[in-house]
Amino acid sequence: MPADDAELADLVSRGADELSLSLAPSEVERLIAYVRMIGRWNATYNLTAIRDSRDVVIQHILDCLAAAAALGRRRSKIREESLLDVGSGAGLPGVVIAVALPGAHITCVDSVGKKAAFITQAAGALGLKNVKAVHARVESIADRFDVIASRAFASLSQFVAVTDHLLRDSGTWMAMKGKSPDDEIGQLGDALAFHVEPLQVPSLPAERCLVWIERRSEASARS
Repeated sequence: MPADDAELADLVSRGADELSLSLAPSEVERLIAYVRMIGRWNATYNLTAIRDSRDVVIQHILDCLAAAAALGRRRSKIREESLLDVGSGAGLPGVVIAVALPGAHITCVDSVGKKAAFITQAAGALGLKNVKAVHARVESIADRFDVIASRAFASLSQFVAVTDHLLRDSGTWMAMKGKSPDDEIGQLGDALAFHVEPLQVPSLPAERCLVWIERRSEASARS
């Protein structure tokens, strides 16, 4: 039997509590509406291989909420900052971060037009005025951002290389990964400082981590 909205909302609320992330009931409702939109658009737009709505909540929504909670802890001003979500797909993690951290300014970029169109539609339907979608290759973007995020976008070295021109001097890269990508970390140059933060995603018995990357000069300035 498919999960109903109340069951999904309870799953999100309990997960947010475990992450010490304060979500208003209206924000939980937005996330459930977003899950339902993914389900409706998935057949045509191929947004995710996950079809069950409960699995979407666990593997996508709670996974991204864990990253949002970590982001809020790491950058105390993120609620006033700009974030670029590279290769956003269905808007993951950008749309979820926009709901959890409503003051942040989120740009989701994807090279697939249908996916950018879905994010635009979702932002409008959910009333998220802090999200915009851009249909483009990331190399063509000209703005600069405080945080650049990715989720299964590319190797760490590729991620940094194609977005280096977009990161502000005091900015941070945030890469969402499964197991700690030791081989990829070994390919980062000496000019970069990194930190691997393990994540415990509620209801998900799988390894997850964030790799935080900064230019070494900026990391030294903060230490």
